[in-house]
Amino acid sequence: MNGTTRFCLPARRLVTVATATALAAGPAALARATPTTTGEGRAAAVVLRTGLDVSLLDKTVNVPLAVSLNEVRAPRSADRTALTVELDGVDGGKPFSVVRAEVAQAKATVENGTAEGSTRLAHAQVHVPGLPLLSLIEVEQVTSTATCEAGRTPVAESNLLGAVTVLGKRVTLTSGGTTNVRVPGVGEVRLDLSHRETTSRTAAATALELSVSVNPLELNVAEVEGTVTLAEATCETPRTTTPGPAPDVKPQGGPTQPDLAATGGNSATPYLAAGAVALLAAGAAAAVRARRRR
Repeated sequence: MNGTTRFCLPARRLVTVATATALAAGPAALARATPTTTGEGRAAAVVLRTGLDVSLLDKTVNVPLAVSLNEVRAPRSADRTALTVELDGVDGGKPFSVVRAEVAQAKATVENGTAEGSTRLAHAQVHVPGLPLLSLIEVEQVTSTATCEAGRTPVAESNLLGAVTVLGKRVTLTSGGTTNVRVPGVGEVRLDLSHRETTSRTAAATALELSVSVNPLELNVAEVEGTVTLAEATCETPRTTTPGPAPDVKPQGGPTQPDLAATGGNSATPYLAAGAVALLAAGAAAAVRARRRR
């Protein structure tokens, strides 16, 4: 009885190790087929951007006005919330406020296979040189979001909430359309609302795009022309790859085994079969040794 116990215990251990090894190999092989992220992706956001040309002193001096408020970019996640932008040298040497807002937030993140840019601007006034007392535009709230997630279609969204005032005139905007505002003796502004673009891997959203042509009749500013962008967000989807199926492994020097699919097998069948073979071999060895001891 004791002899049988001493022989059977190593046999059981052998069976356990062989079976566990064979079964553990199956899930490991399957795990290699899981999609993996190979590129970080990109995201960007900006609350306000200007591309204006300012002509001073009867167009004898040209000053480019290119500023941005809370411009951020990822892969490194970023979040900015500055509320004002001021310039020097365009208003008789005094600081000139381009934009003031109660809320001005831009955020860009790339994590867990998703790239996203988002902006929010609330209770904001935008000014241009030559019109210190009259806002180019006033908005209650605008937002934009661009989301690019691996394996899904990119999404771009923009929203405008509340009233919009341009050159002192309250205007009604049409989603996806263009609105022109003209003020005699002051200038003209064309507004494009909620511009969105998507491709298979990218998305871009802009809440408001202004084409500006201002020509005030006083002060030393002759003309202000260019563009102003409010609440812009963009993203690019992280790249992923899925490895192809592992090549078939065939025994060397023997006949080819039948297709497992035809016999109801699955991807784990070879490993279960290996465990069964180990079990039978260990059992046979234990039986032979037990007989010899007797």
